[in-house]
Amino acid sequence: MPPKSSTVGVIMTVDDDPGVSRAVARDLRRRYGASYRIVRAESGDSALEALRELKLRGDVVAVILADYRMPQMNGIEFLEQALDVYPGARRVLLTAYADTNAAIDAINVVDLDHYLLKPWDPPEEKLYPVIDDLLDAWRASDYKPVPATKVVGHRWSARSSDVREFLARNQVPYRWYSVEEPEGQRLLAAAEADGQRLPLVITPDGTPLIEPEAPELAAKVGLATTPTADFYDLVVIGGGPAGLGAAVYGASEGLRTVLVERAATGGQAGQSSRIENYLGFPDGVSGAQLTDRARRQAAKFGAEVLTACEVTALEVNGAARVVRFSDGSTIAAHSVILATGVQYRQLDAAGCVDLTGCGVFYGSALTEATSCQGQDVYIVGGANSAGQAAMYLSRFAKSVTLLVRGADLSASMSYYLIQQIEEAPNISVRSHTVVDAAHGTERLERLTLRQVSTGDCEQVDAQWMFVFIGAAPLTDWLGDTVLRDGRGFILAGPDLTVDGTPPAGWELARPPYHLETSVPGVFVAGDARAESAKRVASAVGEGAMAVMLVHRYLEQS
Repeated sequence: MPPKSSTVGVIMTVDDDPGVSRAVARDLRRRYGASYRIVRAESGDSALEALRELKLRGDVVAVILADYRMPQMNGIEFLEQALDVYPGARRVLLTAYADTNAAIDAINVVDLDHYLLKPWDPPEEKLYPVIDDLLDAWRASDYKPVPATKVVGHRWSARSSDVREFLARNQVPYRWYSVEEPEGQRLLAAAEADGQRLPLVITPDGTPLIEPEAPELAAKVGLATTPTADFYDLVVIGGGPAGLGAAVYGASEGLRTVLVERAATGGQAGQSSRIENYLGFPDGVSGAQLTDRARRQAAKFGAEVLTACEVTALEVNGAARVVRFSDGSTIAAHSVILATGVQYRQLDAAGCVDLTGCGVFYGSALTEATSCQGQDVYIVGGANSAGQAAMYLSRFAKSVTLLVRGADLSASMSYYLIQQIEEAPNISVRSHTVVDAAHGTERLERLTLRQVSTGDCEQVDAQWMFVFIGAAPLTDWLGDTVLRDGRGFILAGPDLTVDGTPPAGWELARPPYHLETSVPGVFVAGDARAESAKRVASAVGEGAMAVMLVHRYLEQS
């Protein structure tokens, strides 16, 4: 368990040999103990648990040193997972001379900053100069210690869960306090709140917010919510892989670009615990890690990223494309890329609405994963997102059961995931099975499952259910502005000219470009497009391609 929180950074050392672990910690304390907290662990699992607790409390980790040869989880595997929790921490691998090739390979796998050969005596020559340089680099980075946001709420409260998920997905450090704990009560008293309306959020500057909505919360914790201009070259609506790809390419190619996201960048992919079939990441990458890198990359090129901004309408005003927000404000641009993605469909089963956020979750809800320790988890769905969640949650849960309406997983899940699930000892698959009802008072307690082929029902004890069913496009707000198919997916390019004629109202002599919608200068990329591949790589590719077509459109306008 990590020590009590403080405002200084943390240096963590992980080694399964107790003697070596104590020696490393001793040498680190001797040099850095006055300025940093030294946290040591003797296994990858215990170190990851400590990192997650530090993360939830808003603490920052400056350097992580991990031994390569550890049982169950070697140093590279540990650092790969630690990267998801603290992407800004500097990473060092402790290795014997015989393992130097593995250490060199790790430079690419986990962005390793350095590897140290054991023994490192004398530390004044072999250890301290390396750590000094890494700490200097860390202090100069964007991952400086910041005061944490505090959240006080009920453990089984949908609104409290929403706030925690919003902060986590936007990578805002926060500390969670149950209203039933003494510290939670002290914070309520300090904010002069009676606890009847929760959650209470206390921002780093001490401002109390009661049941804050996303726009207010985003603005108070330092996320950009207001555009800096009235007119842009390109507005990207949606911050998933397609939107982030478009923002990176648009800004890097000189277009004044703003990305607008209603919740948190990353979309459904950002909630994935592990994406293993994305080009360039042979050992996989978490959605949060990929999203963080893409967002920082877009910002580096000068793209604005607005969070918690809900778009309600798209209007055509001459050559301008006007985007209207829920607060009544607008921005305009020469061109627009629609990358709104999809959301999971709601489970049509009795009791699910009342228990959403109280044991029933849509998507991964990764902030809840550690709470599943030793419990039974049910996952509804058979696509990749469900499989990735099953693999991640199986690290914590006693058992994970995939409920699949079809005969097996092969219809919608990648082969590599099916293999992993088959090899996981605590994951089982129940085919031809659906959820008829969810039961519980304050939280989920039981599920009624129905066998589709026979109609037989049974009740099972269940504390957690994560739902990944279907994909509903987030396009209702478009109304009749652009053409959509019967399911709401946006039609573009060749799909608009099936019979060789342009869509109604099309005024240009040329046909629509490949990703162009029925409105010239408005393009679509990613999962919201009709007949899209529904894969991260294809979404990123379409975002880049859409920018190329934007350039072509602007040149001819």
